Amino acid sequence: MLNRLEVAEELMLNFAYRTGLMGGKPYRYLWTDAFAVCNFIELYRKTGNRKYMDTALNLVYQVHHILGKHRDDDSRVGWLSGLIDEEAEKHPTIGGLRIGKELPERK
Repeated sequence: MLNRLEVAEELMLNFAYRTGLMGGKPYRYLWTDAFAVCNFIELYRKTGNRKYMDTALNLVYQVHHILGKHRDDDSRVGWLSGLIDEEAEKHPTIGGLRIGKELPERK
């Protein structure tokens, strides 16, 4: 029987594969991802295994670079903030993040 920590590790590994964090096309949803970042950091804290911190940081990177930019089906391109890449990389959330809306962001 798995202990609670092992169950948490298995659940988070499954999440990482299901959502494209580890392989596959990334599927990001802000609220779920925020909770997952907390879980990966806690797994790192409990186990000392650097892979969990790296996974948390990779998830934050994906959230910024996917939800911080216009959708592929939007006529607009680039960051929601309108900043050029170099500046947007320094402040990826300054223009906000998409939160899973079915319609493109405000024009």
